[in-house]
Amino acid sequence: MKELVEYIAKALVEHPEEVSVTERKEGDETVIELRVAASDMGKVIGRQGRIAKALRAVVKAASTKTDEKVSVDIVQ
Repeated sequence: MKELVEYIAKALVEHPEEVSVTERKEGDETVIELRVAASDMGKVIGRQGRIAKALRAVVKAASTKTDEKVSVDIVQ
């Protein structure tokens, strides 16, 4: 999942070298943290959060194949 989020985020932003994705376990859930440059934050979130919502939907769909719970956090 980490690679999927990183691939999508790098395609969206102007500074792909500043994209950082970390993955950690919290109980039975995997949390993926996405960090981008401050100037690219709007591109990752989108208008009214549409792009962020779509990114989370793609990750959720991919995670159902492996029967694990995955959430995506976009942090500064």
